[in-house]
Amino acid sequence: MVRVTMVSLNRLAWLAALAWPSLAAAQTTPDMAAVLDKLDRIERQNAALNDRVRALEEQLAALRAAPGPATAASATPAPPETPHIPTPDERLDVQQQRIEEQAQTKVEASQKFPIRLTGMVLFNTFLDSRQSGGADYPTVAAATGTSHAGATLRQSIIGLEYRGPKTFWGGQVHGNLQMDFYTSTNTLAQSLRIRTASIEIDWAHDSLMVGLEKPIFNPREPASLAQVGVSPLTGAGNLWLWLPQVRLEHDLGFTASSGVRAQLGVVETKESPAYSGSVFTGAVEPSRPGLEGRFEFYYKLDGERRFEFAPGFHLSTTHVAGLSVPSQVVSADWFFNPWQRVELTGALFAGHNVANLGTGGINEGFAVFGRDATAIGAAGGWGQITLHAAPRADLHLFVGRQEYNSWVLDPGDTFRNFQFGANVFFRLAPNVLLGPEISQLRTYLLNQSIRINNHYDLALAYLF
Repeated sequence: MVRVTMVSLNRLAWLAALAWPSLAAAQTTPDMAAVLDKLDRIERQNAALNDRVRALEEQLAALRAAPGPATAASATPAPPETPHIPTPDERLDVQQQRIEEQAQTKVEASQKFPIRLTGMVLFNTFLDSRQSGGADYPTVAAATGTSHAGATLRQSIIGLEYRGPKTFWGGQVHGNLQMDFYTSTNTLAQSLRIRTASIEIDWAHDSLMVGLEKPIFNPREPASLAQVGVSPLTGAGNLWLWLPQVRLEHDLGFTASSGVRAQLGVVETKESPAYSGSVFTGAVEPSRPGLEGRFEFYYKLDGERRFEFAPGFHLSTTHVAGLSVPSQVVSADWFFNPWQRVELTGALFAGHNVANLGTGGINEGFAVFGRDATAIGAAGGWGQITLHAAPRADLHLFVGRQEYNSWVLDPGDTFRNFQFGANVFFRLAPNVLLGPEISQLRTYLLNQSIRINNHYDLALAYLF
């Protein structure tokens, strides 16, 4: 029986061997591939498991053979350290140390409210042509003279910005004080001069300011590092004189991107003597109150582009020898950046008796003949195109013009100033500017030839 069984088994084995190719051929290629992949993965997993087992056995053997805890600690990797969480006392110590470090360098106010030192160290080297009249940057061309060159630091500015506590009705108090050294051309006799100053209270939509600032109706001015002691284009369309004033402002929003800012205030004018051709040249009341206003309509095109247009006015009266001479001005100023790299800025004015608002070398405000006083008409304006040519370079092109009614003037009197020029601000560092500038000033005299002065300037400014 056993023999028969073995023979039968042998026959079955041979039959299986002979039938294997047929069975293998009956299997599809994808099924075989899947089976083979599973076998490979199982073999790899077994190999990896064997490796881990061997590694664990080796570590266990090393631990058993180690003479002490020091050897065991060096044979096994150290567990990760738990991060240290500072306690409140430790945090307080760190903050106290930082406060002490800042106290060594900060500007401290006696009332313990924030105050910040700002300003600009400004070095100018310049060259003027023959009709400068000896001025560093003339506002009117002189009759004769020689070319004038030099260097100065007296246009440097020192400023303080301060912010105080909340006041009545939740208003926020803040302000600034700006000073320079533009008092003398003598480099050994410089002294500080107040340029502008203000104390302002801001509420949600209103503000109140008292201080010394540009006329309310003309807050804008061209960009320049050459003409800083007085505003750029002085006597050529920019009525700039800093006046003591009290100003109220209200912001009325139409939409989220448009509205109007209304400003109304009282200023103190700086009166000038009568026109030199007057028969009477007596004393003038040195200062007078004036009413000024400005209404700025604004529209924001997007986060960067905006359009602003503002009409304004000035009203005051000059007192001289028992006579009253009106001073009346209407104005308009604007700002528009239609493209990201282009800005258009400017201002226009027209009126009479404007010498009390700062007109540089031209000073024809009014004339007195006997018991009659005549306000001399004037008009002017300026414009500037700013091109952000590169991330570190801004190009400014500017032009300005100012003139007076010539029918009151005598032959040889100045009746028009015209100036144009360009400058570039190169940002050598975040707070260091290099500013070359070139400009030409043309002064027109009644029935005489034009006087021309060319100005070349190279400025280096360190902002702080």
